[in-house]
Amino acid sequence: MPRTFRNPAILLSGATLACILATGCGKEARPASTPEVAVVTLAPERAVLTSELPGRVSAFLVAEVHPQVNGIVQKRVFTEGGLVKEGDLLYQIDPGPSQAAYDNAAAALARAEANLPAVRKRAERFKELVAVNAVGQQDYEDAAAAHKQAEAEVLAGKAAVDAARINLRYTRITAPISGRAGRSTVTPGALATAYQGPAFTTIQQLDQVYVDSPQSSAILMDLRRNLESSRIKGGDQTKVKLLMEDGTPYPKTGILKFSDVTVDPTTGSQVLRMVFPNPGQVLLPGMYVRAIVEQGVDEQAILAPQQGVTRDPKGTPSPWWWTPRARWSSAPSRLTGPSAPGGWCWRA
Repeated sequence: MPRTFRNPAILLSGATLACILATGCGKEARPASTPEVAVVTLAPERAVLTSELPGRVSAFLVAEVHPQVNGIVQKRVFTEGGLVKEGDLLYQIDPGPSQAAYDNAAAALARAEANLPAVRKRAERFKELVAVNAVGQQDYEDAAAAHKQAEAEVLAGKAAVDAARINLRYTRITAPISGRAGRSTVTPGALATAYQGPAFTTIQQLDQVYVDSPQSSAILMDLRRNLESSRIKGGDQTKVKLLMEDGTPYPKTGILKFSDVTVDPTTGSQVLRMVFPNPGQVLLPGMYVRAIVEQGVDEQAILAPQQGVTRDPKGTPSPWWWTPRARWSSAPSRLTGPSAPGGWCWRA
């Protein structure tokens, strides 16, 4: 006996639901289209290897201006934010106490110098008399000791005068370097204490600046190995280009100065220090920039296009590649960098 359904309404409902889910109530289901991908055949070529690194600008020279004598600030001469030259007067401290100390030291020196000739003659005379037993040996020794003491007093007086002269000169606080002076932290009438407290102002030389950027120590080690094996050719001075924070290219080219001798244990990177000319003082300390460092020329580089490179959660770049045997697969271990203008350098 053929099998029959006792509840056709349920069957209809099931068929209707299937229709809604699959075709959208009457629309014919269409198979999903296969996505198209672009394939690039890789071949060795000559490439200039570069690395784009974040960095911060710092002044080429920085000098904090501190008082070196005690006294009251009489006046501030420079303009905050203005340019100063080495030796320019910045502050004037009341020279009265220092001038008095200098005068006192000079008077003491004059007294010692005036006393020295008489003491010297007495010692010379006693030396002649002791030779003929006209005076006792003890008297001669006392005269000779007095002579040496008088000479020492003259030397001490000269040293005191030099110290007083230096302190008097320190009442004129001058610029130790040429550059741009920052904000002044004191005003006329303030008490200056030698070598204590915050700097009166800070001068920064900005005609040329440093850019400090981190670089992976693993990439630097790979670069050194390739330079030693002559796979990569390097120049005497590594050239560096710069991108401003908004992506605008900086018109001047810098050079790589040195790489730090230690590796940061938390990031595994070394700091690269670059020097850039800054005639217009466009680059200011603390500014964020991106440095494009030329690390050498690889005559047999294989470049993976940027579009074919992805990054894992750790930030490691890896390309997708295709072979007749393995089909599509990822090769994160082969993409070692650094990048080049045509893509990422892929070590075969």
